[in-house]
Amino acid sequence: MTDNSAPFGSATEPLPHNLPEYTVSELSVVLKQTLEERFGRVRVKGELTGFKRHTSGHLYFRLKDENAVLDGVCWRGTAARLGLRPEDGMEVVCTGRITAYPGRSQYQIVVETMELAGVGALLKLLEERRQRLLAEGLFAPERKRKLPFLPEVIGVVTSPTGAVIRDILHRLAERFPRRVLIWPVAVQGEGAAEQIAQAIAGFNALRPGGAVPRPDLLIVARGGGSLEDLWAFNEEVVVRAAAASAIPLISAVGHETDTTLIDFASDLRAPTPTAAAELAVPVRAELLARVRDDARRLAATLLREFAEQRTMLEGLARALGDPRRILEGPSQRLDFAGEALRRAMRTELDGHRARVAELSAGIPHPRHVIALKEQSLKTAVAGLSIRPLLDEITRAKKDVTRASAGLLAAIERIGSDATRRLDGAAGLLESLSYQRVLDRGFALVRDSADRPVTSVAAAAPGMDVTLRFHDGETGATIGGARALPPQPSRPGRKGGGGQGSLL
Repeated sequence: MTDNSAPFGSATEPLPHNLPEYTVSELSVVLKQTLEERFGRVRVKGELTGFKRHTSGHLYFRLKDENAVLDGVCWRGTAARLGLRPEDGMEVVCTGRITAYPGRSQYQIVVETMELAGVGALLKLLEERRQRLLAEGLFAPERKRKLPFLPEVIGVVTSPTGAVIRDILHRLAERFPRRVLIWPVAVQGEGAAEQIAQAIAGFNALRPGGAVPRPDLLIVARGGGSLEDLWAFNEEVVVRAAAASAIPLISAVGHETDTTLIDFASDLRAPTPTAAAELAVPVRAELLARVRDDARRLAATLLREFAEQRTMLEGLARALGDPRRILEGPSQRLDFAGEALRRAMRTELDGHRARVAELSAGIPHPRHVIALKEQSLKTAVAGLSIRPLLDEITRAKKDVTRASAGLLAAIERIGSDATRRLDGAAGLLESLSYQRVLDRGFALVRDSADRPVTSVAAAAPGMDVTLRFHDGETGATIGGARALPPQPSRPGRKGGGGQGSLL
């Protein structure tokens, strides 16, 4: 018989069972395989939270809804191809595979693609980003620059294929042909935003006068599409590149009803790419017509102004009178004054000469003084000692020197005074000369006998005369002469008639 006295489950007899035994690592591997086989590819919708970009380039985050949380990871190679920039609070749909991380006994989704969950989420993200960039001042009106009236070079950032670039080039050729530089970029999908931002920065980096001309105006263009298709133009990197552009920029993204964030940062928004070309340049035919019209108006204005000035000049000429009569009185007074000046100068010089002669007669000649002193010396030499004689000679020499210096100074002073008065009289004579009247534009008329012709009566028709101007003489023949009506006397003039003094 079998002894059943041993207690149940004692160490001497293990409990019988049929469950396999696993180590922790083995169980983790089995669970990982089960998850990956059962959920090889899934799409999970949730809100991003705890987003972190590791220095290795991998992305770590959690997806959550009202009741649960799911860890997620996106490897570096996949993260570069996501097509959007994940942020906390974004509602997304992630496609990937479910796996386990044995090191922490956690399951997670390895994300292969990520997209925003619906248009509502896109619009919410777009509005939040717009408000944040607006608060930074990137959309401020004072940042916007005026477009050049007629740019020499236009840079276009768009896809090199498609209808957009053809429409822009065609419209520019119709309105006003300009030189166009195209920077080809992808306008949607992975890496499109970075290419667009690099193109804007690349055009701005061109140096004026370099091998590649720097554009005067930029156009960033794309055709129409859905909100997702146009999303590259809502990316922050594109908006900041447009706001930082030193070259004026026109955004022409989508159709008239489409609005992207680059529209707020650009200097001008065009409803379509074709409209951007119309805003970039004026119509050449209209400019030519305007220039021709302005030229006609300018010519008509100049002709009218010339006619008015000619009429005014003719009226002033009629009121001026005959310049020869104006010169008659001053010319005669000038002749009289010049003659009187010459007489006065001669009289003044004669008086100075007589004064100098009188002064000279009263001053003994130095040689005579020396001779007298020598005679006195010889007479007194016998009765004087040598020392007093030498003293007397020294004093005599000093007297002679002082007398000579005084005489020379008096002669020089009298000559200087006479020269100064002569120069003043000559200047006065020159200012009263009729040559000064000729310098003001008048002419002196003389007949063949070199006599002045001072009236119409003395100017017989056919008479040969000589006209003297300030810079020379020329010959002329008198035509028909006519007498001017007598000029009324001006109020306040003494004598009641005749030409007044101009000097």
